[in-house]
Amino acid sequence: MEIKQCKFITSVANAEKCADHGVPEIAIAGKSNVGKSSFINYIVNNKSMAKTSSTPGKTRLLNYFEINKGEFMFVDLPGYGYAKVSGAIKDSWDDLIGGYLLGSKRLINVLLLVDIRHEPTQLDKQMVAYMHHYQIPFCVIATKCDKLSKMAREKQKRAIAKELCLGVDNIMVVSSQAKIGKEEILQRIEHLLNTYK
Repeated sequence: MEIKQCKFITSVANAEKCADHGVPEIAIAGKSNVGKSSFINYIVNNKSMAKTSSTPGKTRLLNYFEINKGEFMFVDLPGYGYAKVSGAIKDSWDDLIGGYLLGSKRLINVLLLVDIRHEPTQLDKQMVAYMHHYQIPFCVIATKCDKLSKMAREKQKRAIAKELCLGVDNIMVVSSQAKIGKEEILQRIEHLLNTYK
């Protein structure tokens, strides 16, 4: 598949206010600073679509992006696990993420982003356990793969798979900087959309 158009639609601060846009939704989740905004910009071919920041915890809302004039939506979830925000904000993020994941009638998959250079965090593991528990389909995307050699990449993929109790084939690698991994991810999205139909 090819993404020819991407348009920012809306931001939502409360999961109860999530509108049903009538098209499949693919959510993008991950801890703060894992590179969600860069990932979105790379996949949709627009460097300034999602606001990137060197400050973790920048995304505090659910951000909806319409793809290919309504073929599907990307829903960018707030990054989790950023230590410098207050407990109240953390709780509201948790409510927002959980409320969306359980409340959306159109969610067909979650792309869970992890940093390939590090072992998955406790929060990453909790997220995977949460999605297993509620039977929310997901796949794992290891970002920033340009920072490692090909051999180190494969080793880290195996380590991440082991930590998250997944098969190695369930982990895709991507680098928005080095332009690696887009084709595989678009193929996966196309497969998800075809399955949904």
